[in-house]
Amino acid sequence: MSKSVAFYTLGCKLNFSETSAIGRIFQNAGYRPIPFHDPADIYVINTCSVTENADRKCRKVVREALSHSPDAYIVVVGCYAQLKPREITEIPGVDMVLGAAEKFNIIEHINELTKSTEPIIHNAPIAETNVFIPAFSVGDRTRTFLKVQDGCDYSCTFCTIPLARGASRSGTIADIMKQAEDIGASGVKEIVLTGVNIGDFGIRDGERCDRFIDLVKALDEVESISRFRISSIEPNLLTDEVIAFVAQSKRFVPHFHIPLQSGSNRILGLMRRRYKRELYADRVARIKALMPDCCIGVDVIVGFPGETREDFLETYQFLNELDISYLHVFTYSERENTIAAQMEGAVPGAQRGERSKMLHILSEKKRRAFYQTQLGKEGDVLFESDVKDGYMHGFSRNYVKVRTPYDPLLVNETVTVKFTEITDQGEMDVEELPEVLVHEGDVSTQRMHASD
Repeated sequence: MSKSVAFYTLGCKLNFSETSAIGRIFQNAGYRPIPFHDPADIYVINTCSVTENADRKCRKVVREALSHSPDAYIVVVGCYAQLKPREITEIPGVDMVLGAAEKFNIIEHINELTKSTEPIIHNAPIAETNVFIPAFSVGDRTRTFLKVQDGCDYSCTFCTIPLARGASRSGTIADIMKQAEDIGASGVKEIVLTGVNIGDFGIRDGERCDRFIDLVKALDEVESISRFRISSIEPNLLTDEVIAFVAQSKRFVPHFHIPLQSGSNRILGLMRRRYKRELYADRVARIKALMPDCCIGVDVIVGFPGETREDFLETYQFLNELDISYLHVFTYSERENTIAAQMEGAVPGAQRGERSKMLHILSEKKRRAFYQTQLGKEGDVLFESDVKDGYMHGFSRNYVKVRTPYDPLLVNETVTVKFTEITDQGEMDVEELPEVLVHEGDVSTQRMHASD
């Protein structure tokens, strides 16, 4: 029988796409992928350096793997593996650590692996990681994450991503279109474009060859895909041309996720962000002028070194007044080898927590206000295959999350609905009502008809 391999992914959409690509490499080499909770011969753990406590999370996953299969080989890859390989080898049970340039050559490294007391490290300097390796997730969910760009040439003072992934680089438009067509042919209806800095798409061998708008226009002609969704894009790279094209696009949906990080120009300067709050406000205003129902998500960091209470309140008020839909709130934590970690004015942990809580409350307020604007309107919802407490979930084009009692015929189907009520989980008895209810404050809907 062929050897079995199981995977666990920590971190971002890009990591999920790359784990899926590594899984296909194993399958092509004759390995048998199985669920992580089953006993496997090999476990591959794809790590992240952005989320807090990377070491603790990695240790926990390693322990979990060994609890299922004590004699299994444990291989750790990803951003944490690039940044701190020696630290990972100190985790009991780890057999091999592969850096950014080596993880897609995992099979040849696996073939040399023997169970020993000394873990093996293959970790080239990040400057040698200069080739774009395509990746996309398949079989994990209804939506597919398609990697179109990797690395970053920016130098934000809080970020380790350039150290973990190298310089900005991309695939060709022709290659990405072919991948999208193949994904569509497999039955997937929505693709989320992902990368480290996707607005910087178009760099190959250190030279600018294409623009992000060129990719967007090309993908809009891929007939096998119903929807394209743009993941996080820097405000200075979200151009008027991109916004205007999405507004009239056949396939790109009205949903943007735009990192802000701070509403204080002083803090933005300390972060070395490439815009000021005025540009950010202009991006939001332009989007809403062309797409009033567009969903806009925002990344924001609280507790950055030197952030005074006045700076935070400036950020809070700026966000409160913006016509945005939800927040992703990150509590600043020090990262080795970053400029911010050496800055003065560290914010006490309790204050970081208090500010984070305030913005989480604001996010819920913003999401509910956005959903209120959708009441009485119709939207197309693509239902996914997940089932929780008898419900399945889906998202409208503008990222309104809905739920309905599980029906296998609805998986990967687009249903036109009317948004009728905002409800908390369990607020309504679904069996007695024809409505399609949603989870935790999302909009409830009434199904009107199904479409392909």
